[in-house]
Amino acid sequence: MQTNSNNPNPSNVAATNSNSPSVKFFIPRTQRRKFFLLFTSMTVLGWVVGGVASLALERILTQSLAAAGSVQLQTWSYGIRLLSNIVFALVFAGDQALVMRRYLSGWRWMVATTIGWLTADCVATAWINYISSIASSLNENLSSELVIIFGFLSTIAYIFSGIWLGLIQWLVVWRYASKAWWWIFVPSVAFLLISLLVWLLSFMQNFIPEAILYGSQQGFTAIILGIVPAISFCSLKRRLPRQTQAS
Repeated sequence: MQTNSNNPNPSNVAATNSNSPSVKFFIPRTQRRKFFLLFTSMTVLGWVVGGVASLALERILTQSLAAAGSVQLQTWSYGIRLLSNIVFALVFAGDQALVMRRYLSGWRWMVATTIGWLTADCVATAWINYISSIASSLNENLSSELVIIFGFLSTIAYIFSGIWLGLIQWLVVWRYASKAWWWIFVPSVAFLLISLLVWLLSFMQNFIPEAILYGSQQGFTAIILGIVPAISFCSLKRRLPRQTQAS
């Protein structure tokens, strides 16, 4: 199936090649391997570059305020973290959009992923902080059972926060794919796999240097965030133009 990458309306491709058996799929069969590798690679690249850029920005701003003798450093810390998160989300979403623009609106995907990621992060952080405050309010040494329970609740909060990312991305996806309601839960599936991976890697913390363990967690996290959506995109069916459906 031939696709014009300069065509801003992906639905035109489906209309032009309606005789192709693979046109019903959001990602044509002949393009799936290339798409899978590109999307996963760009997601990993966005994770690494965005992470480095956000950490560098946060460090520069913090050091600048400290050097200026600002007495409101703690007050500014929230704004600095928010700004660094925005930078990360923009880079992360922008790298994915470079691949997605061939199949849907690249700028819409970038905006939706950026807003969705920031929303999910804020929701997860709020719930985790709330759970931590409950644990702290007990004013006693927590038993191992309570530690496991509170850790489990924090993990559940992190996993379900992905619904916000999926919901906002779905607002873009449904325009181009049919029966795409299940996309709302795709990021939560990725977050679940990430949580299981982190849990498994925790058993190796006594055998692997901390730096290598942290790098492994970050690397596998980025790969999962690329693989799960890539497979999901390949499972979607394209929403055909009305004139094509009528024929």
